[in-house]
Amino acid sequence: MKPNRPYLILLGLAIAAFVWRVGNHAAEPAITKPSPAVQVSADELTALRAEIERLKGLAPSQSHAMADVGYHFANCWFAADKKNWPLAQFNWEETRAHLRWAVRIIPVRKDPQGNAVRLEEILSPIEKTSLQQVGDAIKAQDRTQFIEAYKQMLDSCYACHLASGKPYLRLRIPEHPAAPIINYDPAP
Repeated sequence: MKPNRPYLILLGLAIAAFVWRVGNHAAEPAITKPSPAVQVSADELTALRAEIERLKGLAPSQSHAMADVGYHFANCWFAADKKNWPLAQFNWEETRAHLRWAVRIIPVRKDPQGNAVRLEEILSPIEKTSLQQVGDAIKAQDRTQFIEAYKQMLDSCYACHLASGKPYLRLRIPEHPAAPIINYDPAP
Protein backbone atom coordinates (compact mmCIF):
# COMPACT_ATOMS: atom_id res chain seq x y z
CA MET A 1 0.00 0.00 0.00
CA LYS A 2 1.46 3.33 -1.10
CA PRO A 3 1.12 6.01 1.61
CA ASN A 4 -1.09 8.91 0.56
CA ARG A 5 -0.77 12.55 1.58
CA PRO A 6 -3.49 12.51 4.31
CA TYR A 7 -1.78 9.49 5.89
CA LEU A 8 1.57 11.31 5.92
CA ILE A 9 -0.04 14.39 7.44
CA LEU A 10 -1.72 12.25 10.08
CA LEU A 11 1.57 10.50 10.79
CA GLY A 12 3.32 13.85 11.17
CA LEU A 13 0.63 15.09 13.54
CA ALA A 14 0.79 11.91 15.59
CA ILE A 15 4.56 12.17 15.92
CA ALA A 16 4.38 15.86 16.81
CA ALA A 17 1.70 15.15 19.43
CA PHE A 18 3.81 12.35 20.90
CA VAL A 19 6.94 14.52 21.11
CA TRP A 20 4.93 17.37 22.63
CA ARG A 21 3.33 15.08 25.25
CA VAL A 22 6.67 13.54 26.23
CA GLY A 23 8.39 16.93 26.39
CA ASN A 24 5.60 18.57 28.37
CA HIS A 25 4.79 15.74 30.80
CA ALA A 26 1.23 15.79 29.55
CA ALA A 27 -1.17 14.76 32.27
CA GLU A 28 -4.39 14.67 30.26
CA PRO A 29 -5.80 11.25 29.45
CA ALA A 30 -4.79 9.53 26.24
CA ILE A 31 -7.07 9.98 23.25
CA THR A 32 -8.96 6.74 22.84
CA LYS A 33 -10.79 7.50 19.60
CA PRO A 34 -10.05 9.85 16.71
CA SER A 35 -11.90 13.10 16.30
CA PRO A 36 -14.97 12.88 14.05
CA ALA A 37 -13.16 15.00 11.43
CA VAL A 38 -10.38 12.42 11.07
CA GLN A 39 -11.24 8.77 10.66
CA VAL A 40 -8.37 6.34 11.15
CA SER A 41 -8.70 2.67 10.44
CA ALA A 42 -7.43 0.06 12.87
CA ASP A 43 -4.67 -0.81 10.38
CA GLU A 44 -3.60 2.83 10.11
CA LEU A 45 -3.60 3.19 13.90
CA THR A 46 -1.48 0.05 14.24
CA ALA A 47 0.91 1.41 11.60
CA LEU A 48 1.14 4.74 13.42
CA ARG A 49 1.91 3.02 16.71
CA ALA A 50 4.60 0.92 15.02
CA GLU A 51 6.11 4.04 13.44
CA ILE A 52 6.15 5.85 16.79
CA GLU A 53 7.93 2.87 18.37
CA ARG A 54 10.43 2.84 15.50
CA LEU A 55 11.11 6.55 15.93
CA LYS A 56 11.51 6.15 19.70
CA GLY A 57 14.17 3.55 18.94
CA LEU A 58 16.09 6.11 16.90
CA ALA A 59 16.23 8.67 19.71
CA PRO A 60 19.57 8.91 21.52
CA SER A 61 19.91 7.84 25.12
CA GLN A 62 20.23 10.34 27.94
CA SER A 63 23.80 9.16 28.48
CA HIS A 64 24.60 10.25 24.91
CA ALA A 65 23.34 13.76 25.63
CA MET A 66 25.27 13.82 28.91
CA ALA A 67 28.46 12.74 27.11
CA ASP A 68 27.98 15.83 24.95
CA VAL A 69 27.55 17.92 28.11
CA GLY A 70 30.86 16.58 29.44
CA TYR A 71 32.57 17.22 26.11
CA HIS A 72 31.47 20.85 25.91
CA PHE A 73 31.94 21.62 29.59
CA ALA A 74 35.51 20.25 29.49
CA ASN A 75 36.21 22.31 26.36
CA CYS A 76 34.83 25.34 28.17
CA TRP A 77 37.48 24.85 30.87
CA PHE A 78 40.38 24.78 28.41
CA ALA A 79 39.06 27.72 26.39
CA ALA A 80 38.79 29.84 29.56
CA ASP A 81 42.22 28.65 30.67
CA LYS A 82 43.65 30.11 27.44
CA LYS A 83 41.41 33.18 27.78
CA ASN A 84 39.68 32.33 24.52
CA TRP A 85 36.41 33.80 25.75
CA PRO A 86 34.42 33.40 22.50
CA LEU A 87 35.25 29.68 22.48
CA ALA A 88 34.42 29.41 26.18
CA GLN A 89 31.08 31.15 25.49
CA PHE A 90 30.31 28.75 22.65
CA ASN A 91 31.03 25.70 24.81
CA TRP A 92 29.04 27.15 27.72
CA GLU A 93 26.03 27.63 25.43
CA GLU A 94 26.40 24.08 24.09
CA THR A 95 26.65 22.75 27.65
CA ARG A 96 23.40 24.49 28.57
CA ALA A 97 21.62 23.30 25.42
CA HIS A 98 22.72 19.69 25.89
CA LEU A 99 21.66 19.70 29.55
CA ARG A 100 18.20 20.75 28.39
CA TRP A 101 18.27 18.05 25.72
CA ALA A 102 19.15 15.40 28.33
CA VAL A 103 16.17 16.46 30.44
CA ARG A 104 13.86 16.30 27.41
CA ILE A 105 15.06 12.75 26.68
CA ILE A 106 14.24 11.50 30.20
CA PRO A 107 12.35 14.14 32.17
CA VAL A 108 11.68 11.87 35.16
CA ARG A 109 14.06 9.26 36.55
CA LYS A 110 13.61 6.84 39.41
CA ASP A 111 16.02 6.94 42.33
CA PRO A 112 17.19 3.65 43.91
CA GLN A 113 14.12 3.67 46.19
CA GLY A 114 11.79 4.02 43.20
CA ASN A 115 10.89 7.66 43.87
CA ALA A 116 10.38 9.97 40.89
CA VAL A 117 13.17 12.49 40.33
CA ARG A 118 11.93 15.32 38.12
CA LEU A 119 15.07 16.48 36.39
CA GLU A 120 13.64 19.82 35.26
CA GLU A 121 13.13 20.69 38.94
CA ILE A 122 16.86 20.13 39.45
CA LEU A 123 18.11 21.70 36.21
CA SER A 124 16.10 24.91 36.45
CA PRO A 125 17.73 26.16 39.69
CA ILE A 126 21.16 25.05 38.46
CA GLU A 127 20.68 27.08 35.27
CA LYS A 128 19.78 30.13 37.34
CA THR A 129 22.71 29.79 39.77
CA SER A 130 25.93 27.90 39.13
CA LEU A 131 25.57 27.51 35.36
CA GLN A 132 24.66 31.18 35.04
CA GLN A 133 27.67 32.11 37.18
CA VAL A 134 29.92 30.28 34.73
CA GLY A 135 28.35 32.27 31.88
CA ASP A 136 28.71 35.52 33.83
CA ALA A 137 32.40 34.83 34.46
CA ILE A 138 32.91 34.19 30.75
CA LYS A 139 31.14 37.44 29.85
CA ALA A 140 33.27 39.30 32.40
CA GLN A 141 36.35 37.52 31.05
CA ASP A 142 37.35 36.89 34.65
CA ARG A 143 39.39 33.71 34.94
CA THR A 144 39.42 33.72 38.77
CA GLN A 145 35.64 34.07 38.88
CA PHE A 146 35.37 31.41 36.17
CA ILE A 147 37.40 28.86 38.17
CA GLU A 148 35.20 29.27 41.24
CA ALA A 149 31.98 29.16 39.21
CA TYR A 150 33.19 26.11 37.28
CA LYS A 151 33.93 24.24 40.51
CA GLN A 152 30.50 25.20 41.87
CA MET A 153 28.89 23.91 38.69
CA LEU A 154 30.71 20.59 39.08
CA ASP A 155 29.27 20.36 42.61
CA SER A 156 25.80 21.14 41.26
CA CYS A 157 26.14 18.42 38.63
CA TYR A 158 27.20 15.93 41.25
CA ALA A 159 24.22 16.86 43.45
CA CYS A 160 21.96 15.96 40.50
CA HIS A 161 23.81 12.69 40.03
CA LEU A 162 23.30 11.90 43.72
CA ALA A 163 19.59 12.76 43.53
CA SER A 164 19.28 10.48 40.49
CA GLY A 165 20.90 7.57 42.32
CA LYS A 166 24.16 7.78 40.38
CA PRO A 167 26.77 8.61 43.05
CA TYR A 168 29.47 6.95 40.93
CA LEU A 169 29.29 9.82 38.39
CA ARG A 170 31.79 12.04 40.21
CA LEU A 171 33.18 15.03 38.36
CA ARG A 172 36.48 16.88 38.46
CA ILE A 173 38.41 19.62 36.71
CA PRO A 174 39.48 18.11 33.38
CA GLU A 175 43.16 17.36 32.95
CA HIS A 176 43.15 16.99 29.16
CA PRO A 177 41.02 18.63 26.48
CA ALA A 178 38.00 16.65 25.35
CA ALA A 179 38.76 17.75 21.81
CA PRO A 180 42.53 17.57 21.20
CA ILE A 181 42.03 18.77 17.64
CA ILE A 182 40.78 22.20 18.78
CA ASN A 183 43.27 25.02 19.18
CA TYR A 184 42.23 26.71 22.41
CA ASP A 185 44.45 29.75 21.93
CA PRO A 186 42.54 32.97 21.20
CA ALA A 187 42.29 33.90 17.54
CA PRO A 188 45.06 36.26 16.42
